[in-house]
Amino acid sequence: MHFLDFEKPIAELEGKIAELRHLSDSDGMNIAEEVSRLQAKVERDLSSTYSKLTPWQKTLVARHPDRPHAVDYIKALVEDFAPLAGDRLYGEDAAVVGGLGRIKGRSVMVIGLEKGRDTETRIKHNFGMARPEGYRKARRLMNLADKFGIPIITFVDTAGAYPGVGAEERGQAEAIARCIQTCLDVRVPLICVIIGEGGSGGAIALATGNVVLMLEHSIYSVISPEGCASILWRDGEQSKTAAEALKLTAQDLERLGVIDGIIHEPTGGAHRSPEAAVSAVRDAIETQLSQLVKIDAGQLRARRRDKFANMGRNALV
Repeated sequence: MHFLDFEKPIAELEGKIAELRHLSDSDGMNIAEEVSRLQAKVERDLSSTYSKLTPWQKTLVARHPDRPHAVDYIKALVEDFAPLAGDRLYGEDAAVVGGLGRIKGRSVMVIGLEKGRDTETRIKHNFGMARPEGYRKARRLMNLADKFGIPIITFVDTAGAYPGVGAEERGQAEAIARCIQTCLDVRVPLICVIIGEGGSGGAIALATGNVVLMLEHSIYSVISPEGCASILWRDGEQSKTAAEALKLTAQDLERLGVIDGIIHEPTGGAHRSPEAAVSAVRDAIETQLSQLVKIDAGQLRARRRDKFANMGRNALV
């Protein structure tokens, strides 16, 4: 397992546990009691450490390489998943994955921003940074779901939209704006889950929903802490200060009314127990979906629009 800097004491304890188990296997020693004691201390330390993470530490957890990705949630939650590709204008963008499937027998359209896990898949998915064709693909899938009255579920995990010259030449800003417009226009339930990093317009393009949920240690911000530090202080070392100022944690954003709820993660973060994290996300989606499907299509759309319009009005008061 990959340990973060602030987890070093826990890493040392788990290293001792691994050594004891190796000795037990090779020498036939009975070390069950000592292992149990150390394991209990690991659990206590994990609980204590993760209950008081700083915004910067939460940023590191949100980016943890072992954290479940969009494709992991889709594989675990969606039955009979049929992937759909292409924007019908330019091409396919693997940073955006999506398609039709079922959750507990209910048809859904699932769209996710996928970062990739190793070098090969990260390059394939462009580190989760979508190009214009990715957002136009997402828009196409949302319109398809709207046409057939199918609820939409999105999984957001991206540092932001791809900033390359080619993306700008193909209309990156327009594609993001149109995708947000489509989110506001559809007349079906739209549930958005920020599973890791929600960066800038690249994230909000898929997170303008009736219900926006965040995993406990995910982040959501207009800019990354590093980007903010480089602009305001011209010093990347100020990233920790920027993370504090940006109010990017799930707890801050729930308090500010930007999101609608927090999905609690297993002790030590979603990367320590992906199955438990997936189960918590499943329960949250099913709870919200069961309520949203009872609401009239026109009301769904109106409430979604009012929700985001009111954020702007409140900010001006």
